[in-house]
Amino acid sequence: MTTQTATRWLSDTEQQTWRRWLALNAQLPALLHRELQRDSELSLPDFDVLVQLTDDDRGRVRIAQLAEALQWERSRLSHHVTRMARRGLVEKEDCLDDGRGSFVVLTSAGRAAIERAAPAHVRTVRRAFFDALSDEDVVLLGEMTEKVLAQLRS
Repeated sequence: MTTQTATRWLSDTEQQTWRRWLALNAQLPALLHRELQRDSELSLPDFDVLVQLTDDDRGRVRIAQLAEALQWERSRLSHHVTRMARRGLVEKEDCLDDGRGSFVVLTSAGRAAIERAAPAHVRTVRRAFFDALSDEDVVLLGEMTEKVLAQLRS
């Protein structure tokens, strides 16, 4: 015999908040993508990959670690990296220590592309997101998102 648990439906306030959150998560990336394309001919996924690579001192990250950091399927990352490599932004490099793995390596063209894109991108982020918030809002939002992220990790 199965026990059916009563569903805790969202309150009106929770439902409105959730729908606003979903709208934000659709509209903000779309805006960032459009403006990156316009300003630098990089897609938002290109930028995300390049950020991960520039955050590494060596400019190279194992493909499995990169997929995990971006929360992408490895096949999606592999296809995307192949497209970026054709454009000269990254290179794939075999891992000599482990024949099963490979690295994604930032090229000088990739570094130049993100350095050109970053100023306009941060202006867009500031205008579309942070300019609407007070300093206190930013702190509170940071605390709230950390709580939700901790819940997702548990």
